[in-house]
Amino acid sequence: MISGAQTERSTVWLQDLLERTADAVAAALVADRTDVETSDASWRDRGERPGQYRIDLVADAAALDVLRADGVGVLSEESGLEDRGNGLIVAVDPVDGSTNASRGLPWYATSLCAVDEEGPLVALVVNLATGTRYRAVRGGGATRDGRAARVSGVDRSEKALVVLNGYPGRHLGWRQYRALGATALDLCSVADGSVDGTVDCAHDALGPWDFLGGSLLITEAGGRVGDLHGRPLDEIGHGVRRTPVSAATPALFDELLEGRRSLDG
Repeated sequence: MISGAQTERSTVWLQDLLERTADAVAAALVADRTDVETSDASWRDRGERPGQYRIDLVADAAALDVLRADGVGVLSEESGLEDRGNGLIVAVDPVDGSTNASRGLPWYATSLCAVDEEGPLVALVVNLATGTRYRAVRGGGATRDGRAARVSGVDRSEKALVVLNGYPGRHLGWRQYRALGATALDLCSVADGSVDGTVDCAHDALGPWDFLGGSLLITEAGGRVGDLHGRPLDEIGHGVRRTPVSAATPALFDELLEGRRSLDG
């Protein structure tokens, strides 16, 4: 386990590790795009399981090469859990929003979050289409491309622009909504004030790799994030699933959470 005395040094190393991992993923996808353009392959080619694409596997291989070399544990959506027994695990979604990527929609990301015994410690989410980088360190704040990120401050649903995952079936009181298709980036958009909240309208469909990085961004930017049923968001496991709700302010969080709970009767 990492002691308090080691944390500051560890965060610097982890920040560098996550940056190198994201760089490796981006480079691998650029190279694969070139291969695809000169062959019969496509980013829409399906992988080994439902919802998996060729690009997920290419990106996962690139991420694992870097993370394994530095000896950290890994929890990947694509390849599962590898616990090195050293108290550090990096949750990685190699391509969050791979359907968007396969169709040329510029809303897909690599999401990385290093977790220690106290929870999320360092996060990096990179929009692979635009290059925008969201970074956070526990107790150290959040940034978007190096500038401090802060939530919007909106405190009422009737004033809020909300991003949805899944379909709610009815209006829950928001002013406007969007459905964008990449949870990590959706959460980062709450952290930087672009939107005011997110509501997962599916049922325990999201894994830790989807929300850990964005959740740390939100809390470090002054917002709120939690699970629909009050379960911890930092539990590590490939079978862990949650239903997250996030918001810029406690008042908005409570409204969105109550609205989401009303969907389940």
